[in-house]
Amino acid sequence: MDWTSNRMIALYIALAAVATGVGAWFVLRKTLRTRVDVAKALRADPDLHDWLVIFGWTPKILYVPSLLAAILAAILIFVTRSHWPVFDQVVGGLWFAIFFINVLIEEYDINIKVILLTAASVAAFLLWLHLLGWVVPFLSLFGHLAFSVSATGYLLIAIVGLLIIAISWLHGLFYYVAITPNSLDLHSGPTEAGEQVGREDYNTKVDTGDFLERLLGFGRISITFKDNRRPPLTLLVWQVEKKAEMLERVRAKFAVDRPQSLDQAPPAQPPIPNPNTPPI
Repeated sequence: MDWTSNRMIALYIALAAVATGVGAWFVLRKTLRTRVDVAKALRADPDLHDWLVIFGWTPKILYVPSLLAAILAAILIFVTRSHWPVFDQVVGGLWFAIFFINVLIEEYDINIKVILLTAASVAAFLLWLHLLGWVVPFLSLFGHLAFSVSATGYLLIAIVGLLIIAISWLHGLFYYVAITPNSLDLHSGPTEAGEQVGREDYNTKVDTGDFLERLLGFGRISITFKDNRRPPLTLLVWQVEKKAEMLERVRAKFAVDRPQSLDQAPPAQPPIPNPNTPPI
């Protein structure tokens, strides 16, 4: 066995990377504090019944339908490429339509009013084309769009997109917001580094105006501060309906320490007799 071959050198590099990662974990595991640890600590606090820990997803999370469609397209093309070559263009056109809708969702705030106006405008345009007899020629223009991607290309798109989303989730482990009835904690970094803001020094707002984002379960929670030197914070969150209810409960109450229970109270001392009282 040649211990200096390229394969062995590659193996040495891989083992060194794994050893470095394991060593860093053992060194830093006692100092790391993620949002999961904070949520566990808040859940175990008997004085807190309502709290919320959130972080901001990257807007690329809205492309999950396109990424799932890319994986499905890769499977379909891999299975059918030897039988129906034209099928690649059909799959490519459908995937491009899903991707185009995702671009609109990310780029624009599309509410129900905009959707209804757009649908009415498209219907009026098609009616006008029908009166002129141009509907079929107009639709035939889309038949000249030949959008075709290989199965490897679809898989590459899905892998890159999922990697971006995974990095956003990993970033959210260390950069997050913990909201309790008495304060708001801004955490930034893998340790306990952060800043605490009193409940009277900030305001919150839930924005679910984007109808298509809401269909995907996403919305935005905005935090503004009374200190104008601090910029507002807007977080794209998933399951926004559930988090909005939790935020409403948190902001509606104060948290107080539990009074000392009777069984923990010190035993009562017997009364001190008055020496001037005559004996019975």
